[in-house]
Amino acid sequence: MRITGFRTLQTVQEWGRPVGDANGVFADGRIPVPIILVDTDEGITGIGLGPHADADAVFAAIDGEDPRGVTALYDRMLRHRFKTGHAGAVFGTIGAFDTALWDIKAQAAGEPLWRLLGGRDRHVPAYASGLDIGLTDAELVAVYQDYAEHGLRAAKLKGGLDVDRDRHRLTLVREVLAGAARGPRPVLMLDANESWSRKQAVRHVGELERTLDLTWVEEPVRRWDADGLAAVGRGIRAAVASGENLSGLEQFRPLLAAGAIDIVQTSAVWGITHFLRVATLAHAHELPVSPVGNTPIGLLHAATSAPNHLAAELQDLLPPQGVFVDAHVEDGHFVLGDSPGIGIRIDEDLIRARPGATARGGPNVRPDWAGRRLLPVPEGMPVPRHRTGVVRPLPLRQADGK
Repeated sequence: MRITGFRTLQTVQEWGRPVGDANGVFADGRIPVPIILVDTDEGITGIGLGPHADADAVFAAIDGEDPRGVTALYDRMLRHRFKTGHAGAVFGTIGAFDTALWDIKAQAAGEPLWRLLGGRDRHVPAYASGLDIGLTDAELVAVYQDYAEHGLRAAKLKGGLDVDRDRHRLTLVREVLAGAARGPRPVLMLDANESWSRKQAVRHVGELERTLDLTWVEEPVRRWDADGLAAVGRGIRAAVASGENLSGLEQFRPLLAAGAIDIVQTSAVWGITHFLRVATLAHAHELPVSPVGNTPIGLLHAATSAPNHLAAELQDLLPPQGVFVDAHVEDGHFVLGDSPGIGIRIDEDLIRARPGATARGGPNVRPDWAGRRLLPVPEGMPVPRHRTGVVRPLPLRQADGK
């Protein structure tokens, strides 16, 4: 079997509501979803969801190769783009190709990837994550009621802009999940998306922990700040989670060596080989691993073989437009199907016929005041909106009115 070519597509995730985090919000709830398809001379096509950056140059590393040598090809792609491929969008492109190769390998074997990788159980524990910072109270309750109806008893909320508002919203979601069924009390997490300084993080979480039990706080400070993450961990009761924006083992190593994180995360767009290696590194440090991202189907298959997998993020309950996934959510778990490969089918005609989405602003742009706010950000204004006439929060140098 040989790799003969690749194609790219871009579809859209239609949330039907605002989605975002402390850095910004997509008001229309439309998020672009890039796709890479890898073709072979035996008619098997593999699918990976992830960026297209530098795709031609990355593909040159695997063109004509046997796709079943996927882990060696992953390293080959890294070597071919060693000056750009260990970070950012190019690392995501390598991850998308890697996912597509694993898909081909499992299809060629006639097995779902979870079984090919040695998984014993097709059920993967999940937690709800609504990217919900832009929602009203009523919208928030409705969203998490939907999650609760699918058996979810753990939820991660976006926050970090106003401690009183965060407490209120976490309490609302706790009541929704607690009221859905009898049993253990709900699990709550808070994701600040790198929006705090070290002291802001400790004060904010410490105030929440007066009345709430938080299981983890995600990305309280910058992702690479090993000393800062460790300092936050010492100052709060909750675990510290991070890693979704780290790429390559070289970025995880100093954080784990410093004892900076308690929950090791990896993003779905970075690929399956990356996840497996990070999971092994975390396991060597006696730490759990948790996949992050929308439609993380490839990592769900991989998670079944990771002895230290904790839970995987469940964002939207529906896949992107034109993407069909052989998996469903039941009793708080992703349930993987028996389709050979990773279980994704693409309707290319449907995707090409519908308009896509353009990611501008929103949570992809870090506000200039992140990590240096004196006052809470007013409700309803999670990010600066210069063009709409909304006044942004005063920076510290103006806080005295001068």
